[in-house]
Amino acid sequence: MRRTVGFVAVACAALLLPACGTSPQSRIVGKWEADASGTKAGVEFTKDGKATMTLFGQSVAGTYRVNGDDLEMTVNGQTSTGKVKVTATELELTRDGMTVKYKKV
Repeated sequence: MRRTVGFVAVACAALLLPACGTSPQSRIVGKWEADASGTKAGVEFTKDGKATMTLFGQSVAGTYRVNGDDLEMTVNGQTSTGKVKVTATELELTRDGMTVKYKKV
């Protein structure tokens, strides 16, 4: 369960990419929500590479970077990388064999 919660938090951070361009970096910007394993999670990505993840009503700030289909997020000095697929309305983050799907809000 802790692994799932940690993954959801990282996935949330990864979803803060812009939706106005054609690159994954531009499409990820905005607010995203997921319902993974009955746990609601949210993430907001800004144009300037900042991300805010919300899980269990607690928010954590960090940074992110998209390189091709890799999403690198740093929170509290710890960096993690996962694979990301982004459309205008959906974001899918895969890390350590687990996939979390987000919807744009």
